[in-house]
Amino acid sequence: MSLIGTKVADFKVQAYVDGQFEEVTQDRLKGKWAVLFFYPADFTFVCPTELEDLADHYEEFKNLGCEIYSVSTDTHFTHKAWADTSDTIAKIKYPMLADPTGRLTRQLGVMIEEEGLALRGTFVINPEGIIKAYEIHDNGIGRDASELLRKLQAAQFVAQHGDQVCPAKWKPGAETLSPSLDLIGKL
Repeated sequence: MSLIGTKVADFKVQAYVDGQFEEVTQDRLKGKWAVLFFYPADFTFVCPTELEDLADHYEEFKNLGCEIYSVSTDTHFTHKAWADTSDTIAKIKYPMLADPTGRLTRQLGVMIEEEGLALRGTFVINPEGIIKAYEIHDNGIGRDASELLRKLQAAQFVAQHGDQVCPAKWKPGAETLSPSLDLIGKL
């Protein structure tokens, strides 16, 4: 069952955000674009490379009116300890959500039940809380924040220009398509 077009269900978690603990609910996602970025665990190998890549692109996401939320099944205390011991993780300014019960991880279908860990799931959510794009990777496959940024830009473009769609490798300023009978069989 696809999650495209579904609303993010109610949730309430603790987060580590720039040196502080905060509560985050689904209501915080509303009113702006959001990315939920699930990863298996703190103090691991591929995860810090992905989270650093997001941190390096964070201002670009913010400039597009998008908040990043990384999510693992670790506690918010573990997130703090990781930030305190890793220069890479200390750079992170976006909220690091803690889902130790796995409720949010299960809601979005990325829980590895036998391990209690999340798969690498990425969800692009519009300001109404609706999932517009997502992908789920095996845990050995790292993601690229530049490609995620491009997907966000395409989702925002389509939301603003409902009569146009973005072809493969589209980037802002590139040509788009206007679906019509005239295009069928000509691309």
